Amino acid sequence: MPQELNKTSGIVNTSGLTLRAPMLTSEQIRAARALLRMEQKDLAERSGVSLPTIKRLETQPGPLGAHGRTVDALRTALEAAGIIFVEQNGEGPGVRLRKAASGLTVGNG
Repeated sequence: MPQELNKTSGIVNTSGLTLRAPMLTSEQIRAARALLRMEQKDLAERSGVSLPTIKRLETQPGPLGAHGRTVDALRTALEAAGIIFVEQNGEGPGVRLRKAASGLTVGNG
């Protein structure tokens, strides 16, 4: 059975198994916003997640303590703005900016 990736939710379906994309951390969200020069209020508007929720999530270290659809909304908004989430690879999770077709990095800065 072929793999299917739902780009909105990050759910991969392979051989009848449903897997979620790796969990995001508060540190990744803050780093992503910093790379994009994005304020918390801008992320709230782009993701549909309330500003108080974003503030709360960013103050708690480690994996985001939120519903899956909240994490998905944050991931989708940041990826649409040009962020690539880097999984745990021995050095820890991280973020980087995607390169635009012209070779310049994307973002709203």
